[in-house]
Amino acid sequence: MIKNIKKSLSGNIVNILGWQTNRKIVVIESDDWGSIRMASKESYNILLKSGYPVDLCPFNRYDALESNEDLEMLFEVLSSVKDKNGSPAIMTADMVVANPDFEKIQESDFQEYYYEPFTETLVHYPGHDRVMDLYKEGIEHKIFYPQFHGREHLNVNRWMNALRRGDKDAHAAFMHKMFSVHNLPKPDNLNEYMDSLGYDSLSEKEHLAQIITEGLSLFGKIWGFNSKSFIASCYIWSSDIEKTLFGHGVNYIQGMLIQSEPALTDGITYKKKYHYQGQKNSYGQRYLIRNAFFEPNEFIDFDWVSDCINRISFAFRWNKPAIISTHRKNFIGFIDPSNRDRNLQLLKTLISKLLERWPEVEFMTSDQLGDLMNGN
Repeated sequence: MIKNIKKSLSGNIVNILGWQTNRKIVVIESDDWGSIRMASKESYNILLKSGYPVDLCPFNRYDALESNEDLEMLFEVLSSVKDKNGSPAIMTADMVVANPDFEKIQESDFQEYYYEPFTETLVHYPGHDRVMDLYKEGIEHKIFYPQFHGREHLNVNRWMNALRRGDKDAHAAFMHKMFSVHNLPKPDNLNEYMDSLGYDSLSEKEHLAQIITEGLSLFGKIWGFNSKSFIASCYIWSSDIEKTLFGHGVNYIQGMLIQSEPALTDGITYKKKYHYQGQKNSYGQRYLIRNAFFEPNEFIDFDWVSDCINRISFAFRWNKPAIISTHRKNFIGFIDPSNRDRNLQLLKTLISKLLERWPEVEFMTSDQLGDLMNGN
C-alpha cells in the first residue's frame, strides 16, 4: 500500500510542471553507446576468480562495447512496430566518442593521458567489424540516432591519479583495458571513475570545457552532423558547463528531475538542482526530463514493462511527453547472450503494449522533442 502511494506520488510530481502537449509522444533515451566496459567473457571470469565482485554490478556483468549481433537484434525489435505516422520505434543513442588509448598511456608510464576515437576501439574487439555500417543503416532507417554523452565515460583526472599512485584495483582493470572492477567504493572513486564531468578543483573544472569541446568536435567528424542534445554521465555536471555546450550548438540537456553539481567541499559531495520538463536555462537551452524507466537487468524479477507503462500513463495524464530512460547494458549479449535475448523480448513487449494502449503514440528523438518544444 505505502509502496503504491510512493509510486503514485513520484509519477505525478515529475510531471506536474513544465511544457505540455496533447500529443502522445514517446522518446527512448539510451546511454553509454561507444564506451568500453567489460572487455570480454574471459576478462570477466579472471576478475571474478581474482576476488572482484563484477557479478554484483549489472554494468560489469553484462555491459560491453556493442557488437554486430547486438545492433542487428536490437534494430530488428525497433523496426518491428510502427507508430501513428508509420514510423518505427527510434532510440536516441547517447554516445561517447572516445576511449582511453591504453598502449600510449602505458608507454608514458601513466604520466600522460591519451584517447582514441571509439571507431578505433571497435577494431580491437572481435565481432565488431560492421558496427559502423550498422549504425549508418540505423540512422538511415530512423531507428537509431546518436547524440552526445561525452568524450569518454570516464573521469580522466581521478583515474589517472589512481594509476600514477599504483592503485591496485585501477591497475587490475587496466590490464584488461578497462577502468572499473566494481570493488568497494573509495573516497575518491564513488562512481567507479564513470562521472566524466566530476571534478575536485577549479582547475579541473576549467579543463572540462576543453574535453567537451574536443568531444563535440569528434562527434561531428564521426557522424557528419552536430549533436543538439547532451546527457551528462551519472547525471553529474556543473551548470557552468552549459555555456560551453551552448557555444557548440547543444540546445537540449537530457537528464533526471535532479541534477548533481559538484560542491568542491571536503570529499566528493554534490548540490542538488531540480528541473522540470522543458524548463529553460539562461542560454535558452531546455531540460528534457526522463519520467519512465526500462532497466530490466537491474532487478530481473521486477515487472519493468508494467512499471514503464504505468509511468507513461502518468506523463500522458499530465499532458507531458514520455521520456524513457534506459542503458546499453540491457541490450548487450557480447558477455552474456541471454541478457540481450531476454531484455529484447521485454522491449518488444513494452513497445507493442504501448501502441496497443495508445495507438496515437508518436516516436521521436530527444532533439526532435526539443525542437517541438521550441515551436519548430
